[in-house]
Parts: sequence; structure tokens; C-alpha cells
Amino acid sequence: MKILDCTLRDGGYYTNWDFDQDLVRNYFDSFNKLPVDYLEIGYRSNPMDNYLGEYFYCPPYLLEEVRRMSDKKLVIILNEKDVRAEHAQALLEPCKGYIDMVRMAIDPKNFSRALKLAEAVKAMGFEVGFNVMYMSTWEQHREFLEQIKEVTGIADYFYMVDSFGGVYPEEVRRIYDTVRSQTDVAIGFHGHNNLQMGLINTLTALECGAEMVDATVTGMGRGAGNLRTELLLTALQGRGQLQGDLDFNALSKVVDPFARMQQDYGWGTTLPYMVSGAHSLPQKEVMEWVTKRYYSLNSIIRALSNQSKGIKDNKELKKLEFSSAQKHEEVLLVGGGPNAVKHSRAIGEFLDKNPNVAVVHASSKNARSYDEVKNNQVFCLVGNEGHRLEEVFDFDTKIEGRCVLPPYPRKMGTYIPSALSDCSYELEEVTFTNKYQDSHTAIALQTAIELGASKIYVTGYDGYSGDSIGKKEQELFLENEYLFERFRKKYSIPLVSLTSSLYEGLAKSSVYSMIEKS
Repeated sequence: MKILDCTLRDGGYYTNWDFDQDLVRNYFDSFNKLPVDYLEIGYRSNPMDNYLGEYFYCPPYLLEEVRRMSDKKLVIILNEKDVRAEHAQALLEPCKGYIDMVRMAIDPKNFSRALKLAEAVKAMGFEVGFNVMYMSTWEQHREFLEQIKEVTGIADYFYMVDSFGGVYPEEVRRIYDTVRSQTDVAIGFHGHNNLQMGLINTLTALECGAEMVDATVTGMGRGAGNLRTELLLTALQGRGQLQGDLDFNALSKVVDPFARMQQDYGWGTTLPYMVSGAHSLPQKEVMEWVTKRYYSLNSIIRALSNQSKGIKDNKELKKLEFSSAQKHEEVLLVGGGPNAVKHSRAIGEFLDKNPNVAVVHASSKNARSYDEVKNNQVFCLVGNEGHRLEEVFDFDTKIEGRCVLPPYPRKMGTYIPSALSDCSYELEEVTFTNKYQDSHTAIALQTAIELGASKIYVTGYDGYSGDSIGKKEQELFLENEYLFERFRKKYSIPLVSLTSSLYEGLAKSSVYSMIEKS
């Protein structure tokens, strides 16, 4: 039985495959003292358009450095969907003398194609690992199961990969027996932890006869993450199944910095990951949704439920339209920033003096501060906003105006409070961008267009400052800047912030000067 740690490869989904050099040195130094046989350090990849870091490409200088630091067998992985047999020579020649095994991440439907890549890798003298993904769906791919026999003589390890984290021990046993009936190649297991089954499934695979299993430090890995290396080692040591002593000082030394990183990046199973695992749904979108702060658990679970049922959305609404009498040349967008509340008295005065200015609430967070405003109001119901609106008003205050949702179908599905069902509409389309079409800002700006705006005021888009700005806030800031830029290019409509803002895409004014002008 051998153990492979793939922290730097699988953990890269959270860091864009960039890791601090001190953390990396500590990682390899610690594992030199631990009973782990292989370390998978990252991908070798053809060039991609978007930014992906050092351990996604593993350049030759990095391979040389890692080889000096580690006395373990080293592994890289190829993503088969992006790599063909003809790429093997260029990608893997720099790995000779440094890398011991090359694994391939394989979709079962591409198994025949992967065999050709594996032959090219094997011809170069590397150990070869077949990491066949989506294990919980294998029994739906009968043709693939019958092809497993073809790996004999090519693969050194055939891996059962529980990509969705949704298998149970009885399925591990059944699928293991199926694979073993097809080939005598050593079988491995890679478990994700959506349903907290990583440890029991791995132990089950070992009981069945698996010869190599994977884990990562603190479970760091895509989405819900993997079986924790420290847990696997401790469990095996307690069962007397480890080859060699377990140096708990070295184990603690490697765990501590990753545990601190986990507080920032937040890997580990959550309710959305549990649902995705239970229904064998991809973690890529769930991982993105979980990091978007305006997507509530209810929204994500509803989206996952729709996916599991094979439906796009659960409700289609009337399209948002305004008659000529309902149009407004001037619109105020109210965001969720503190300034919309801090200056709400002055903004209320401005609106009172300018009754033809319509108010569009991009976020319901600050809507209660404007519940006495007489101007026409529109509420954007994006993501969690239906629930938030319920919390803000508790529906003890009658909401005048309309609610508007993104175009159909919506990723997050549709939740509309029953009290608002008669006044809720959806946009026909978002006309100024193909990105972020279900964001608060995109929906609010498009609503302003539907209202006929030729000038748009803004409050509550404060921006973020200070050294402690989080990743989510930074992403939201950049997303809004992008949308402001695309909107201005499309429509040339002034966007003027009435309260202080760090967004460069907004012209600056003062609500207090606007009161004086009125």
C-alpha cells in the first residue's frame, strides 16, 4: 500500500497554483520525514489564455528545485481534455530525471483517446497513472467499463476518482470488483469529501486491495476538498497499517500553515457541496457560487436541485416593460454600501425635491432607509434578494413599485416572496455585457435603461479600502468596475455618484450640492 499526497496540485484550485516559497520548502522538508511515497506537485499544461500559476505549468527550473528539496517519488498530472499524444514529447521531455510518474485526469467518455496519450507517456519511460474521474457515474458508461482491460501493459496504476465526492463504501467495493475483473493493474483511489466519506471510502478501497490512495494536507482541494493527509496517516497508524513510524512533529509542521490558509480560502465541505456530492453534480460552478457573497445557501441549493432534475429554472415571469408614462429620464441606483444609509436623510431630501427620479435598489440591504420615499421604486431580486427583502421589511410595510429579476433561465432558480408575486417581472435581456448577467449591478443598470434613463445617479457603491480587503470584496469591486465600463461604452449615459466612492467608473458629485441646486 502506497500513499500519494497531491496538495500542491489539487490545492491549486484555490490559489491559482501559486504557493509561497517558504510554505513549499516547509512542505517538502516535512514530507521527507513522513511515510508518504509519492508527492504530486502540479500539472504540466499547454499554454492557456487566463492566468494560471507556477504549479499549473511546473516549468523546468521548478522541477529541478523540487527534486533537490524532496527525496520522495514525484508526480505531475496531465489534464487529458487539453493534452493529446502529440503533445507528450514537448511537455514531458523537461520532466525526465525529475518526475517519476505521470498521471492523467480522464473523463470516461474520452477513455479511448486517453489510451493513445498513455502509450506516448509510457514510451518515454515514466510510470503511468490513469485517473478516471466521475466514479459515481461509471455504471452509466458500460462501454468504458468494458474498455478497462485495455490499460493492461500501459498503466501502472488505475485510479478510481470520486470527483463528485458522492460514492458510498458499498459502491467502492462494487466498482473495485468491476475494475479488478477487467485488469490486474494496481488500483488506486482518490476521494473527495463532499459527504465526509473520504476516510471511510479510502479505508474501504484499501480493504478491497487498492495499492495506492490519495490525500491532501488539511483536505485542501477543489470544492469540498479531499481526504486529509494527516487524518489518513493518523488512522492508519492507529490501525497498525503504516509502514514506518509517524513523526507527529513533522506532520504538525506541515499542517499548521495550510490550516491558516484554510481560514482565508475556506475549502472544506458545506451544505451546497454536500448536495452536489449526493447528486453527482460538478463542483466547479458550486465553488464559484459559494464564493459569491450575494448567493445564499437557499439560492445555491435551489440551483443544484434544478440541475439534478435536469431543468433550467423553476419559473418564467412576465417581461419588464414600462409605458411612456412610466418612463424616467433620471434614475438613482442604490447599492449595498454604508454610504447609502449614512447619507439617506440627504438623499431623501434630494428625491423629495426631484420626484421624477426613479429609485432602483440594486441590493435590498439598504431599502428600509428609503421606505418613506414617494418616488417610484424598483427592487432587483438577484440571488438572495427575495429572502433579504423579507428580512428587511418583514412585510409590515407595503412595498410600492416593481421587482425585477435576471433574464430567464436564471442560474440560481427563482425565489419570489408570495407578497411580491403580482409585481415581479424579468428582464428580456442584458444588452451591454455577456458577463455577470445575473449580478446586482448588471440588473440595476439594465433596469435603468428600461426606465428610459439618460442620467443615472448612484449611492451605496462605496468601494473597498484598507489592507484587509478580502478576496470576495476584491472580485466584486473588479466586477462592478467592468460593468460600469461596459455600460458607458454601450450607452454613453453619465454615471454620477452622489456619495463618496472609490470606483473610477463613476463620476463624482455630492448629494449636498444637489440639494442646494434643487
